[in-house]
This record gives sequence, structure tokens and C-alpha cells, in this order.
Amino acid sequence: MAKVTKQARPVEREEISGMERLALRVSSMINHPVAQAQRWVTIHRLDTDGDREWEEVLSVIADTDELELTLNDDGSVTVRWEQQEVEVVGRGEVAFEPEEGAAPF
Repeated sequence: MAKVTKQARPVEREEISGMERLALRVSSMINHPVAQAQRWVTIHRLDTDGDREWEEVLSVIADTDELELTLNDDGSVTVRWEQQEVEVVGRGEVAFEPEEGAAPF
């Protein structure tokens, strides 16, 4: 029996923009468990970060009420935040009202 091989088509990769790449990097740094525990993170600008992208990300951070932005002498930026009050279901609060009467089964 002849062996049939499928030719692999080259996968087209979508390149992400510099802004998207920087936003993903900053977001992952802020969401990192260590940063979340200490409630601050220092972000360094990479050589691949364009001026426009860097300024845009800093502008978004500065405009976010919950975040405090500190520009450091070395060009890095420290972002700080306070721990947010999160309402947790199941800690003495009723998440739903039980229906009256017995279940039909």
C-alpha cells in the first residue's frame, strides 16, 4: 500500500504591533503573582519599544485612577496600586435567594 503524505502548508503568522506587544508585556508584569503580592512593579523600557508606544502605555497607566505612576531616574517606571476590596461570594453573604417549596424530584 502506498503511503500518502500531506504537504504541510506554511502557517501564516500574524505579527502583533509594537503597541500590542508592549501592552501585553506590561499587563503580564502587573498581573504577575509577585507584583500582585507586593502591589507594585517596575517596568523598564526595552530597545524595541518605540517612543509613541511607550508614551501611549504610560498615558493609559497615568489615566487609570487605581494606579500610581512614578518616573524613575533610570528611565524605568514604577507602578503602584492599593489592594482592592473584592466582594467574595460565600463568606456569609447570600448569593441567591432560595426558592420556596420542595423540589419536584
